[in-house]
Amino acid sequence: MIYVTGDTHGGIDISKLSDKYFKEQTSLTKQDYLIIAGDFGFIWEKKVQEYWVNWFEGKNFTTLFVDGNHENFDLINSYKTELWNNGKIHKISNSIKHLTRGQIFTIDNRKIFSFGGARSIDKALRREGVSWWKEEMPSKEEYNEAIENLNKNDWKVDYIITHTAPTSIIHVMETDHEVYNKENELSDFLEEIEKKVKYKKWFFGHYHLDKNINNKCYALYQNIIKLDI
Repeated sequence: MIYVTGDTHGGIDISKLSDKYFKEQTSLTKQDYLIIAGDFGFIWEKKVQEYWVNWFEGKNFTTLFVDGNHENFDLINSYKTELWNNGKIHKISNSIKHLTRGQIFTIDNRKIFSFGGARSIDKALRREGVSWWKEEMPSKEEYNEAIENLNKNDWKVDYIITHTAPTSIIHVMETDHEVYNKENELSDFLEEIEKKVKYKKWFFGHYHLDKNINNKCYALYQNIIKLDI
């Protein structure tokens, strides 16, 4: 089984993964997956990271995450890139895997397209290399690899997991943070993807709300949703 939820922010929003709220986990195994839609935040500093890696190792499921804008990209990228289920990952541990940008993974016979990243609205309050990294926004190579992988799959996937949303979806979300509603190069890229790719559902985090946009695109924060076949 595969579940997906929104940002965890390195422990700030971890309570949703407790048995109280995520009751289904008691019957899961390491062959079941929970996908975090960006701002995972636990791969931040070595001293704290060790505690949380052990915490996730103790869970009855395997955690997958796309990156958000609030990640330590220096630390994440220090892990060796590996091939897993037809896509590239950073294997943080046996129970934690970073789904890199522009990949199409085959998990439980479902094709899942991953594309992390977003632009920070609080960049001015952060320090580069300490609390903010320019890698929050994709490189040209990552955009190109996404297009290449979608071409190889005839632009057909089952699910899409990103951190931010396509431009047209941003404009109809009516978030409390008006600055979020402004498009940028990444949301425009995702907009072009949305127009061309055939998919069942699209899940994203970033906006700190839970909202069914159009019965196809979903903003996630506290909710945990099971992916149907």
